[in-house]
Order: sequence, then structure tokens, then C-alpha cells
Amino acid sequence: MIADHFAQAIAAAGLVPPDTIHADGQLYRFSATGKRSDSAGWYVLHADGLPAGVFGCWRTGLTETWCSKAESTLTPAERQMLLEKVRAAQRQRDAEKMLIHQQAGHSAMLRWRFAQPATEHPYLAAKGVKAHGLRADSRRLLVPLRDTSGTLTSLQTIYPNGSKRLFPGGRVTGCYHAIGTLGCVLVLAEGYATGATIHEATGLPVAVAFNAGNLLAVARTLRRKFPALPIVLAADDDHTTEGNPGLTAARAAALAVGGLVAVPQFPADRPPKATDFNDLFSLAGSNAVRACFAEVMEGLDHGH
Repeated sequence: MIADHFAQAIAAAGLVPPDTIHADGQLYRFSATGKRSDSAGWYVLHADGLPAGVFGCWRTGLTETWCSKAESTLTPAERQMLLEKVRAAQRQRDAEKMLIHQQAGHSAMLRWRFAQPATEHPYLAAKGVKAHGLRADSRRLLVPLRDTSGTLTSLQTIYPNGSKRLFPGGRVTGCYHAIGTLGCVLVLAEGYATGATIHEATGLPVAVAFNAGNLLAVARTLRRKFPALPIVLAADDDHTTEGNPGLTAARAAALAVGGLVAVPQFPADRPPKATDFNDLFSLAGSNAVRACFAEVMEGLDHGH
């Protein structure tokens, strides 16, 4: 059975295959984790001619191709047929993803519209920062994500205990939250509290990328928009995590756009959990944050 083999391939890739698989060349969504609320999995399966399909997960970005015959045994005509099926499946996937993004963006916009401008919130108080362009609905703090045209694409919700969630289905890649007005340099940071800390300590404009994985996409997006503007990547120094993802991502993004990297310089008695500029501010105050950027800005002035 084609469907059985296809389901086995989905399972082998670490996803939970759907109970029923349709082999009609249409795109179907399913729960990649087996949880009812999840619909991040997707697949397209063709049974005609050369049975083949494509499947993946929107959340992880996984995409895999499956063919009923081993690729090494395919004739040139079959190879061409497989390529066409894969391309058609990818077009369907992209169209579906765009639709999901549009629907989520619309829902996020409605929630944003009915929320009140935020002034105070337990999270802001805990981090010692102000609300820069934020709103709140009931107890939840809302941080907007926008693309370079200013369109709201998604929201990050921050709860009083500090837990954060991104709006399901909203477009995140390359989107950011801007703090301050554009000047002669632009700083790019991971989280809202980090970005707000940097802006409040230095007066520099900051774009918040929301996670290390989005730093590169946001850096490239902003580089396209501002070809000549110096960009400084404010790294999270994840010193206790293997591979230091924060520093690694910041360096990679800086390299891609010809930017510089600012790293928080902690005092000797640094607690293990202290990783970002907000932690530095909590431990050593605004001057310590300002000093890290003064060093980088000096490098800019000397044209390095």
C-alpha cells in the first residue's frame, strides 16, 4: 500500500503520521505531534504514474520527499515526473503557508486593535524596563511583530510570570519590533526586555528579533532596507548552553550583513543564568550596558 509506505516515511522523519492518508495530489494538514490542537504537519501524495509525495512540518521547517521507487532506479522520464510533483507540492505548501500567515495576521491585528496601550505590567517591572509601543489585554502584554512595510504580522504574548508565546500561525521570519527612532546606527537584539534595556541605556534605536533563530533573517531584511546603515548585533551570551546559540547566531548575522557584535561584559561574580544585556543591567546598572556599546561605537567611528 502506497499510503502505508508514505506513513512509515513520515514516522521515520520523527512526525506522527495522520490516521488517514489521501493520495489525490492535494495538500492536507495534520498533527505532527499527535496532539489535537496541533496542525503544523502537512503532506501531498500522488498515487498516479510514479507514486510520490512530499511532507513536512511548518513549526520545525522540515520538508522531505518520498518516492515509491529508489531514486537510483528511476528513468530520466520518471526523474522528471518526480521533480514536477515535488515542485507542484511545494507551490501548494507555499500558498497554504501564505494563507495561514494572512489569517493569523488578521486575527493578531484584531486582538491588537482591541487592546489598550500598555503602561505597566509585572513583566516590565521585573525587568526594569518601560513599554515601548506595547499594548495589553487583561493581564497579557502584547509585543507586535511587523515587516519592513510596517504591517503587523504576529504578536508575542508575555504573561505576568514572564512566560512568552508567539501567536499561532503568524509570520515571524524577518519580522521584528522597532524601539526608538532611526539614527546613524541600528541595534538588533533577541528579546524585548534586552532591546528595551539597550535603548533606555544608550538611546540607540533597536529592532527586536524575538529569538536567536530570527536574527539572521531580520539582519538581512534590515540590510536590504538600509543598505548603508551600520548594524550592531547585541548578542545573548548563552555561556552555559552548548555551542552558545546566542553568540553564534549574532556572529553569523553580523557576518552576513557586515555588522558588528556587542557582547555583555559581566562582572566576575556572574550568576550562571545571566546571559543578556537586561541581566547585565540588573546586576551592574545602565552604565555597564552603555560601556559595552561605547566600545563598539568607537570601532564604527574609526571606520573599522
